[in-house]
Amino acid sequence: MKRDQDKLKEKPARGARAAPVAWQLKLYVAGMTAKSAAALQNLRQVCETHLAGQYHIEVIDLLVNPQLAAGDQILAVPTLVRKVPEPIRKIIGDLSNEERVLVGLDVQPLRVRA
Repeated sequence: MKRDQDKLKEKPARGARAAPVAWQLKLYVAGMTAKSAAALQNLRQVCETHLAGQYHIEVIDLLVNPQLAAGDQILAVPTLVRKVPEPIRKIIGDLSNEERVLVGLDVQPLRVRA
């Protein structure tokens, strides 16, 4: 079981600057279902695009640690919880709508250069 938990911890991308982590995100899942995997992939994409080098993602599998759902009042999965910066914010679903994820996290999108 320990190995499964280690696989779920996100590590900073290679070459990432040693900048302070400004965004602490927790993604609650119930096993690595297709929806959970999609949520993680979508979250990684949004973070790399808009928060590169400034985020940390912790994936919490509630099949392994169901007691952790109570701390953040998780009622559905997958659920993303923004712990830092405060205030805490939550987004439920597979995070496929980038605009809604950015609004939910209160992230200013990067402008596309013409």
